[in-house]
Amino acid sequence: MKIAFLINNAYGIGGTIRSTANLSAAFADRHDVEVVSVHRVREEPALPFDPRVRLTSLIDMREDSPGYDGAHELTRQPCTMFPGAGAAMYTSKLPFTALQDKRIGGYLKDTDADVVIATRPDLNGYLARDGRPRYLRIGQEHLSLATHRDPLREHQNKAIASLDAFVTVSEADAAQYRAALPEVTTRIMCVPNGVRTPAVLPSSLDSGIIVAAGRLIPVKRYDRLVSAFAEVAAEHPGWTLRIYGRGPRKARLREQIERLGLSDRAFLMGPVSPIETEWAKGAIAAVSSDMESFGMTIVEAIHCGVPVVATDCPHGPGEIITDGQDGLLVPLSGDVDAFADGLKRLVADPELRRKMAASAQEKAATYVPSVIARRYEALIDELSRKRRRTWTGGGAALIRRLSRTVRPRPAARTALPESTPPPAAHARATAEGGLTVLLDTAELPAGPLDFVLRLRRDSEKREIRLPVLPAPDSPDTGARVTLHRAEHSLAEGRWDCYVAPHGTASGTRKRLAARLVEQAALLRRPLTVRDPDGVSAWIPYTTADGFLALRTWLRPAHAEVERIEAGERSVSVTVALHGAAGLAEGAGVTVRAVSRTEQAYDFSVPARPVGADSLRLIVPYEEVMARRTREQDLWDLRLSTADGTVPVGRIGGDIVGRKKTDVVPAVVLDHPQRGSTRVRPYFSATNDLSLSARDIEDN
Repeated sequence: MKIAFLINNAYGIGGTIRSTANLSAAFADRHDVEVVSVHRVREEPALPFDPRVRLTSLIDMREDSPGYDGAHELTRQPCTMFPGAGAAMYTSKLPFTALQDKRIGGYLKDTDADVVIATRPDLNGYLARDGRPRYLRIGQEHLSLATHRDPLREHQNKAIASLDAFVTVSEADAAQYRAALPEVTTRIMCVPNGVRTPAVLPSSLDSGIIVAAGRLIPVKRYDRLVSAFAEVAAEHPGWTLRIYGRGPRKARLREQIERLGLSDRAFLMGPVSPIETEWAKGAIAAVSSDMESFGMTIVEAIHCGVPVVATDCPHGPGEIITDGQDGLLVPLSGDVDAFADGLKRLVADPELRRKMAASAQEKAATYVPSVIARRYEALIDELSRKRRRTWTGGGAALIRRLSRTVRPRPAARTALPESTPPPAAHARATAEGGLTVLLDTAELPAGPLDFVLRLRRDSEKREIRLPVLPAPDSPDTGARVTLHRAEHSLAEGRWDCYVAPHGTASGTRKRLAARLVEQAALLRRPLTVRDPDGVSAWIPYTTADGFLALRTWLRPAHAEVERIEAGERSVSVTVALHGAAGLAEGAGVTVRAVSRTEQAYDFSVPARPVGADSLRLIVPYEEVMARRTREQDLWDLRLSTADGTVPVGRIGGDIVGRKKTDVVPAVVLDHPQRGSTRVRPYFSATNDLSLSARDIEDN
């Protein structure tokens, strides 16, 4: 049987895309599967699709592509699907036009699929209008009936009558659709989204991190979460909050975080894919929404062994979580205080977290894609039997095809080296701060191999080579390499990862793509201090173009930032000293702000001890303002001692680049010559603490 999915953009990272990727992979075990993306916006999908699934697109929106369709003459004409409902305005960059009418309609007319599954209202409309009775037509609802505005709701409800089945992701929503469409004979039922069991190690539940993830949009109510976390933070100073995602509410959330004094406790992490590595860093997951059609993030979190505190909102959380057993449901009527109480209950009770996490992982098993695929196959079988009872003649061919199970051949691999995808690695930071790299032997070149770690932009071309060995737990299909901290001293910088034939010149190496990069073991790990190397940290990460790399720091001494408090006239920084015995006694230790313009603009202020190995640095902004000379002035902070200087920054933990996550509040001050000036402490590209003073144009 051939099953096709119709989706607007398979190249993004949204929940519908993840669900489609998961379900299509499960179907590929037994069927021929195609995912048809209306738009193609990049070379490769952001989320991996199973190689057995054929991914095709109808409209090429890559501006640098020879097949770019953005200037097609039909893009100047409106589409005809759901007029006046606003459903066709997918995004400002991907508006629906008459070109969608032509391409989607053409695909539905010509496809040889036995089942076509559409994934959003406008595509359900096309499937109802332009689909053919020779295949089963199944629409999906990834939101809910109540979320749609009246025109869109009316249009989609009419379209449902022409489909064979309409599938919601919650039982409550299916009931609402059946109640709204009592005369419709279309099979309306719930099948939840499938969520893959992640390959990451489950959470240790002791990180002291509350994790949330999703679009930064009003319905997710991250403002509720931030306010609730403020109550948690006041009672539990060791806990932090991380919110992953992008969206229009980012600036408003940033303002709220700063207003509540949480800038060094609550972090907007930006979008991350795959997200399971971040769930595994959490001790608690939080879902603060006013509405969740399903709650894919809930299932993702519990798969990673993280208990969830969720609002008992329509519809998904209450159908996934058994309150008090595998998570906590918080009444919406209680708003911030109730949500804070739920968080504090789990924060204060490690044993309860462990019990709920164990139950939650059992619950997650019911949502694995193979189970969900079987439920869809049961629906398809039911629909085919219904047709068998009512069809004769031409319908017999469809019935025969639907009753067939096809095991597709694995995707063919091209023999051209330039077209062969790079081998992919699963990297995992170890408890001792080292690195284990797991490889699939089917993706590797033949013969004995070395793992090569090469320092980027290094005139000395330094590299580390280790043999790639069979994985002890899967020697026939897997290989692994482990870099132990005690055995290697890596210079500060970025190291790229390769495999190369054993003993050959590095010119024959192949760079490793990153499949998964687990960093959770680094969360509570102290910096490594070892004679004679000094202070070091290693963080594996995925580069912007998808490859595996290792960010390293190596310094004789280092001052790790533990806390930053930005005031109206100064910034106070508490640091822990590493590899600098005796400095905390404070004798002759100052904070030196080193100007990037010229030495004449450097300045120093005292540092005072606050513990055996800690100092507090208070930098007055008046010193910055007195040295303003250009549109933007920059200073790097250092500890200055009789023996030299010590960098100040955050190189510990799991975050490679803190500039966008660890955002310190800015203040606006008046300069007599340059006018309004925004002064902000910030973390540089090397995660060192710096100061910026920038002109602001007066309105």
